[in-house]
Amino acid sequence: MRWLTLFLVALIVALQYPLWLSKGSWLRVWEVDRELAKQKEVSQKLKARNASLDADVRDLKQGYEAIEERARSELGMVKRDEIFFQVLQDSRQAPKQEDKNK
Repeated sequence: MRWLTLFLVALIVALQYPLWLSKGSWLRVWEVDRELAKQKEVSQKLKARNASLDADVRDLKQGYEAIEERARSELGMVKRDEIFFQVLQDSRQAPKQEDKNK
């Protein structure tokens, strides 16, 4: 009876080994699933970036407003007979007033 029990335990271990530790095991499936989730996240970010770039390309092909906007913002261009004003913010901060009671 004892040999039969040991044989059955060994058989169960032998059947469980491929399920948990071999090349196509559950551990490998979980690892691949995590990698797939990471790759899907990267793919979603790239799809959003591609959609944004596609919208920019379509906008530049359709009208002159987008081209003019880019020329103004990126190249600093102005129209003929146009006056350009640039407002600079003061980088210095006003000194803090201290309590007069000190």
